[in-house]
Amino acid sequence: MTATLPSALVLAAGLGTRLRPLTFCRAKAAVPVAGTPLIRRHLARLAAQGVRDIVVNLHHRPDTIAALVGDGATLGCRVRYSWEPVLLGSAGGPRHALTLLDNQFFLVNGDTLCDVDLAALLGAHLARRARVTLVVTSNPDPQRYGGIISDANGWVTGFTRAGDARDAAHFVGVQIVDASVFEPLPDGVPTASIGGLYDTLLAKPEQVAAHNVDGRFHDIGTPADYLDTTRAVDAAEGQPSVSFGLRSVAHPSAQLERSVLWDDVTIEAGCVVTDSIITDGVRLVEGTTLNRQAVVLAPASLEEATALPGAIRIGELLAVPI
Repeated sequence: MTATLPSALVLAAGLGTRLRPLTFCRAKAAVPVAGTPLIRRHLARLAAQGVRDIVVNLHHRPDTIAALVGDGATLGCRVRYSWEPVLLGSAGGPRHALTLLDNQFFLVNGDTLCDVDLAALLGAHLARRARVTLVVTSNPDPQRYGGIISDANGWVTGFTRAGDARDAAHFVGVQIVDASVFEPLPDGVPTASIGGLYDTLLAKPEQVAAHNVDGRFHDIGTPADYLDTTRAVDAAEGQPSVSFGLRSVAHPSAQLERSVLWDDVTIEAGCVVTDSIITDGVRLVEGTTLNRQAVVLAPASLEEATALPGAIRIGELLAVPI
């Protein structure tokens, strides 16, 4: 029987600016990956390892997450929500949710995927008596991602920005923290962890530890990242290269390759769709051809949407190059 582990907070409040236009219609953590919404993948993984009490913070498109999760009962856990009227950031969000969490809790970014042994992480955290333990792996692209610098004993000594030439590990978006780290912060004030609170912690030795894993890291940062991650998970799970959401249909004459269809999508006769993302409620009329495009129903306010590089308005649809 799986032992019960401390509670967890899944950070899902962000605007997902880099993932636009997909986040015009769903919160970032609500996007489907190989047919399963990202937030449900996170909660199922946490529950399977013994995390029974989970908090999800919300701000942007909260309805799209709550509708998928509810109270968590179907996923084997209890889910509660921490609402942020103003985005509070990677440290301000945990501070706001503290009354719902244990004295030590897992903190999981809602926009990445990585397999992490949580019991081993907890054990390492307790053994070292760290206040924060960050899960890291080798940096897949130092020119794109910042990193974590640690000493020979695994204590974090600094953080790097993307493009830094120093040898730095990559933070995979999973950590365990002591609630006392966040308690001194004023509630309701936006605050960052890395680049803010955690940098302050490093002024004292042996506060923040690095925990190395070999698990593969998947990013959902941009539409191109999302498409790559979906393909990788499809392949790992033996799913077809074209993913269909609920109630989505394609005419038998349509040609679909390496693409993702969300819910309630209709693809009419003669359409050719390659390496594209078709989001909720989109209907592609007969003969439409798409290659490396993300297509959404045009949002009510088009100013930000049409400012995206290469964005094209097609009737009620907005298409953006991937």
